[in-house]
Amino acid sequence: MALFQPRSVAVVGATEDRNRVGGRPLHYLRTFGFEGKVYPINPKRDTVQGFRAYASLEDLPEAPDVAVIAVGGDHVQGVLRQCAARGVRSAVVMSSGFGETGPEGVKRQSELVTEARALGVRLVGPNAQGVANFRSGAVLNFSTMFMEVPPQDGPVAVISQSGAASVMPYALLRERGIGVRYVVASGNDADVSVSELALAAAADPEVRVLLLYIESLADPAVLAQAAALARARGAAVVALKSGRSAHGAKAAASHTGAMVNDDALVDAFFAAHGIWRADDVHGLVNAVELYLACGLRSARRLVVMSHSGAVGVVCADTAERLGVALAELEPGTVQALARIMPGFATAQNPVDLTASLLSDGSMFGRTLDALAGDPQADMFLIGVPVAGEGYDVPGMAADTARFLRRTGKPVVVSAPQPAVRAAFHAAGVPVFGHETDALAALHQVTRHAALVQAASLREADASPASAVPAAGRDTRRTRTLSEAESLALLQSAGVPVVPHRLCHSAREAVQAWQELGPDVVVKACSAAIPHKSEHGLVFLDRRSEEEVRGAYEECVARVRTLGQPLEGVLVAQCVRGQREFALGVKQDPLFGTAVMVSDGGKYVEVLKDFVVLLHPFSEQDVLDRLATLRIAPILAGVRGEPPVDLQVVAKAAVALGRFAAARSGQIASIDLNPLIAGAAGAGGWAVDAIIEQEESRHE
Repeated sequence: MALFQPRSVAVVGATEDRNRVGGRPLHYLRTFGFEGKVYPINPKRDTVQGFRAYASLEDLPEAPDVAVIAVGGDHVQGVLRQCAARGVRSAVVMSSGFGETGPEGVKRQSELVTEARALGVRLVGPNAQGVANFRSGAVLNFSTMFMEVPPQDGPVAVISQSGAASVMPYALLRERGIGVRYVVASGNDADVSVSELALAAAADPEVRVLLLYIESLADPAVLAQAAALARARGAAVVALKSGRSAHGAKAAASHTGAMVNDDALVDAFFAAHGIWRADDVHGLVNAVELYLACGLRSARRLVVMSHSGAVGVVCADTAERLGVALAELEPGTVQALARIMPGFATAQNPVDLTASLLSDGSMFGRTLDALAGDPQADMFLIGVPVAGEGYDVPGMAADTARFLRRTGKPVVVSAPQPAVRAAFHAAGVPVFGHETDALAALHQVTRHAALVQAASLREADASPASAVPAAGRDTRRTRTLSEAESLALLQSAGVPVVPHRLCHSAREAVQAWQELGPDVVVKACSAAIPHKSEHGLVFLDRRSEEEVRGAYEECVARVRTLGQPLEGVLVAQCVRGQREFALGVKQDPLFGTAVMVSDGGKYVEVLKDFVVLLHPFSEQDVLDRLATLRIAPILAGVRGEPPVDLQVVAKAAVALGRFAAARSGQIASIDLNPLIAGAAGAGGWAVDAIIEQEESRHE
């Protein structure tokens, strides 16, 4: 992408003052060693900041690869036309006053982008802080941060829609001594999107960690390509998507004129493509050192080692809160540790070296050697709560670095003292000031690795039709099917459905009871009345001919009173299980077919204990996501109850996703509530469902 690797740059609106938007890029191009041609455009000066100036783009000796536009918003469209006339194909529009300002600004922005596309010019922005490549010195950016925090090239890229959210991670990484190659703030994302910029950064083979800040995800298909490209070479993608809360979503929209995405779908999209979602800027950068040290490596069991028993206990507590299991060391490992450590030390996990480390520095390395071969030990946290005179800190750091290189397993150190951290950092060991940050990094990198592995497997199995749809506008009309029609379609899709009959007379209803009994459920069947229980149209536990006949007649009378059409009365076998689940399908124009699975009942929307998966996904994907629900311990069986048959839920979810994705132009939504699941191995049944069919036209 020319924006990242320009050979020549024009700055329209160039100024001598390096502290103005039109002056800062020129200062950076000179300061950071850009070796290409620089063309300031300023009709009132012969030179600007030591560069020869030109009156207009037309006067340039060549067509520059990129133009930086730093003029008032009212003049941007005119400059755009000059760019096109001179053969400039890429522009960074720093000017504001567009989509971020409201409806009039949105209109101006739309007109600008429409004309740019017609002229063949790609735009970053408007309202963009700009692009920076610290390898080449092509810093087309006006942030003050690069004057305050000296840059250094490195294996990290920061791609952001926000200026502040691009330089905050940059500053935090540089404070830790980590180099950053690309820092991009794309502003309103009106043309070249944050996803396209991420794709360009992911193509750089030396970028090992890609950090994203996203306010609106308008082209997920492109971001999916970027994630796949990163996965293919072992690079990690971490994203901070703002707008989780209602207030946050509103603020994001006012900030960049962004379109607010359904946050649950964003979560599902990130998980499906192996992108780790950070909660805040700290979470965006916290694990970068560990990614760079060990890459994406899946691990489940933790060993804690320290010369403080208190640190071991605190780490064990924090690990449990994060869902990180402590390893049960093999008997051979415990025996080896006992031979190394004094009798009062703890040869179990957490491993407590005690203050004996002060008098015998070799104990540290020998303990690591004993732990190295334990098959239960997947990852390590080494707590160094205090060290200094008398402690062989350089030796401890060297031993840890050798251990990390030899085993390849994730290893982190926590140390509150800056001098101690500096020693481990110099040895190439990821080090943190606090145990919580160290454990959070381990949790993130190892779980992220599992996400990436699952995404790679799905990619290998996916058909071309499974790709994320291109963004577009849907105009649709929908028709709600009756319960009988909906259940018939679900049965054809492979979802287990409760045995039932659609009856058109009391005699047929009685006959159905005789076939399905001894007790049945009687329900009115009308597409116009999807929520039957609210109108008293569901009769449970009908056990006799008289009760069934009476329920049938009551259904007919009540529907007639409501003035709605009646397609018949549904008589269904009364099935009982251990747990009710709700499953739903949504066809999203950006993300494709999404399937929701949650605890059943009427409190689904209030409790918000649900998971969303994007087609294609596997039964194991469903089971893994169900394990994250708050009700997961209940589903596993408590107080003598057997575990719930989650396999039937997983099979139903996969069947729904496959069925709906194959009919993306026909099925608008599916609401299956409840799916009654029995104990493990007993199966389950879809009891009620509503399907909306659509006639759509994609534009």
